[in-house]
Amino acid sequence: MSRSSILIIDADSKFADNTAFLLRNEGFEVGVVQGGTAAIDRLSSALPDLILVDLRLPDKKGLEVLNKILERVIDSTKIIITGGDDGKIRAELLPIDAVNFLSKPIENDLLLMTVKDALRPKPANADRYIDHFGSLEKFFPFLAHEIRNPLHAIGGAITIIQKRSDSQDEVLSRAFRIIQEEIKHLNDFVQECLDFVRPPVKSRFIDVDINEVTNVAINVTSYMFEELSKRVYVTKDFGSDLPKIKANYEEIKRALLNILRNSFEAIGENGKIHIQTRLKGSPPPGFVEILISDNGTGIKKEYLKSLFSPFFTTKLRGTGLGLPICHRIITERHQGTILIQSEEGKGTTVKIEFPISQSGQIAGGPTT
Repeated sequence: MSRSSILIIDADSKFADNTAFLLRNEGFEVGVVQGGTAAIDRLSSALPDLILVDLRLPDKKGLEVLNKILERVIDSTKIIITGGDDGKIRAELLPIDAVNFLSKPIENDLLLMTVKDALRPKPANADRYIDHFGSLEKFFPFLAHEIRNPLHAIGGAITIIQKRSDSQDEVLSRAFRIIQEEIKHLNDFVQECLDFVRPPVKSRFIDVDINEVTNVAINVTSYMFEELSKRVYVTKDFGSDLPKIKANYEEIKRALLNILRNSFEAIGENGKIHIQTRLKGSPPPGFVEILISDNGTGIKKEYLKSLFSPFFTTKLRGTGLGLPICHRIITERHQGTILIQSEEGKGTTVKIEFPISQSGQIAGGPTT
């Protein structure tokens, strides 16, 4: 299998060399040019699979170079613009699926995620997928970068101001807490945006014991709601004959944490949450099923159809990405299903099913 080819067009030799080193370590074939004329000549002979271009070039206007690239580039070549653009350029190019944006300085993880996402083969249902999520997959990494950089600066500045302020001033202390809480809220929101569009990593799929990961998620959630967990009833009924499933352990735990957090937030004192795991044998080779039920406030009937839509939320401080992330993890990344049944004032049941591979091994016994 041939390696994907990447051309870096950038006058900043340090950035270009560091990026080339990073990408070559990931197995990509990388070329570097530092001027517009050299870039045009290079593209005349061969088209790479992806172009990383900073439009701030010494020998040609950036827009001229970009136009030349767009003239020569075919659908199979992707473009990531890393600098020298403005709002007008982004507005014109954002609808083009082959074009994406990053802003320097770029974190290595974000760069690699964006490059690998751009080079992923287009799935059979790509047109439907792009309609629903394409613009979000391009926008969220840019959003993360643009928000996180000033947030880090704000957080650092607040720490300095706090150290030089009167720690006995209650009004000032309360103001600092509010700022820090809001910074954390924004950071959490940015992370959820990235989690929503992050491509799956198949190399992290292992044999997962659903009973074990569910038990871990219950323990973590109980710790998060430590005071409330002392005044509610959490019961478990784990099946003893469950095969292990091939899955990303951390993603499954993340999905279960989101759902259990919703249950804890929906119940009050003396509320009840019941978690059950069981084996469904039909159709062969079967499914591992998880049922999470609570007797909380429930969900209005008209809201049920929107629960998996990004940014839909009924919570005052909700991001509207918790359940959409769960849906993507379970259905798109693990070929499972998730169904939510709820009645306002009576409670909610979430049913999750994961398919069993033919080589599934029997997991541990029942847990109580």
